[in-house]
Amino acid sequence: MRILLDSKIYEITTDHVLSSNLQDLLDVLKEIEAEISTRSLSLKDLERTEFVIDFLVTEDRDLHKDASAKDMDDRVLLVEEALQIFSSYINKDPKIVPLPLKREFVRNLNYDDRIFDTLKEEYKPGFEVWFKRISKEGRKSWVYYRKDGTIGAILIYKLETESIDDSKPPLPERKRLKVAMLKVTYIEHKIGELFIKMAVDVSVKNKIDEIYLTHFTKANDPLVKLISEYGFNKIAIKNNGEDIFAKRLIIKGDEATRLSPIEISKIFYPSFYDGALVKKFVVPILPEYHNKLFTDFSRRQITLPEYADEFVVEGNTIKKAYLSHSNIKRMERGDLILFYRSEDEQAITSIGVVETVHTGVKDAEQILQLVGKRTVFSREEIDKWVEKSPVSVFLFRHHFHLMRPVGLEELIDGQVIKAAPQSVMEINTEKYAQIKKMGGIDERYTVH
Repeated sequence: MRILLDSKIYEITTDHVLSSNLQDLLDVLKEIEAEISTRSLSLKDLERTEFVIDFLVTEDRDLHKDASAKDMDDRVLLVEEALQIFSSYINKDPKIVPLPLKREFVRNLNYDDRIFDTLKEEYKPGFEVWFKRISKEGRKSWVYYRKDGTIGAILIYKLETESIDDSKPPLPERKRLKVAMLKVTYIEHKIGELFIKMAVDVSVKNKIDEIYLTHFTKANDPLVKLISEYGFNKIAIKNNGEDIFAKRLIIKGDEATRLSPIEISKIFYPSFYDGALVKKFVVPILPEYHNKLFTDFSRRQITLPEYADEFVVEGNTIKKAYLSHSNIKRMERGDLILFYRSEDEQAITSIGVVETVHTGVKDAEQILQLVGKRTVFSREEIDKWVEKSPVSVFLFRHHFHLMRPVGLEELIDGQVIKAAPQSVMEINTEKYAQIKKMGGIDERYTVH
C-alpha cells in the first residue's frame, strides 16, 4: 500500500492531540508495511498522483475540498481518519478505537474550550448571553470529545415554527429545524456527515421538511463545503451579515424532472428516486456485517459503548461501502439496493442508492483504495473476501430503514421472491412497490 504524507503535517506543533495521533499513525503504517513517501503538496498533485498512490494524508482543508470536487475524497484523509482506518488492519491497542458521541447538557460543557473561540469572536458579546440562556433552559447537545478531553465536534439544534424577519428576504412562518451550532474540528467530514444525518433524522421524526442554519461565510469555508454536499443552499442574508443556508427534504415533481436519480439522492436526502428509470436489487447480508454497516438499526443488539446517551460514529454515516461475491454487472449509479438481513431476521430491513460499482476485484489493496474512509471492514476481513473469489464493491448512500422489516414469509407469500436470496438479485418495479408498501416507506420521500 502506497501512502503519501503531506510534509506540512509535521509543522503542526500547537495541537498536541494531532501530534500524538501522527506518531501513532507512523507506527501503524510501519507495522502494516505501507510504502510511505513525504513531500509538500499542492492541489495539482491530486490528479498527478491519482493512479500512483492509494491514500493521501493531509490536514490541508483546501486539498480536501479539491479532492471532494474530483470525487477523490474517500482517499484523501485527515491524520485522525487515517489512524482509525489503518489501525483497523491490525490488532492495535484499543486506545485508538473511535470514542463515542455523547449527549451532554450545554451547561456541562466547558465554555472556555477552544472550539468556541471563533464563535465568541464572531458573535461577541451575544455568544456568551446565548450560551448562558440555553444552559439555563436545559438545552442538550451532541458532543465528540478528543483524547485530551477537549471538544472535537458539537451539534445543537432546536425546533422552530416562527418566521425569520431579520433577514433579506424575510422568511415566512413555517415548521423548521434550526441547527443552532454545527462545529467540527476533529475527523472533520465523517462527524459532519453524521451530524447532518442526525438533523435529518430528527426532522423526519417530527415531520419537518426544512432544516436551516446561519453562518458567517469565509473564503474556502469547510462548513459550506460540507453542507453543500447534502443540499443546503444560501437563501437569505441576516441583518447582521450572516448567511442563511437551508435544506429541503421534500422534492417537488417539476424539480425531479430536471435532476438525475443520484442528484435527487444527494440534494434532497433522505428523498430518493424509485421510478422506472432505476433498477432495484435485493442484497443478502449476514447479521455480523449488517451490524457493522447499520449501527443505527433499531432491532440490532446494542453493544458498548452504545448505551444511554452515547453511540459510536462508525456505521452511522450516510455514505457506506459493501462487498459481495455476487456478479452484479447490471447494477448502476442511481439504482436502489434493498438489504436482506439473513439468518436471524430473515427480512428486508434497509434501502440505499448506489453511487458506484466495481466488479471482479481480486486485490485487497484495490478494495481498500475503493472503499477508502467508508470502510467498516478490517484488513483481515477484506483479505478473506478476496481469498474466496473475486469481489464486487459498491459504494452507496443509506436512506432509510424500513418502518417494518419485510420478512421472508411475507416476501414468499406475496410472490416477491421464491426463496431466501443467496446472492444479489434484481426485482422488477412491481415487486419493489410491494416491498415499499409492506415496509412502510413514507411516500413523501420518494419520487417516481
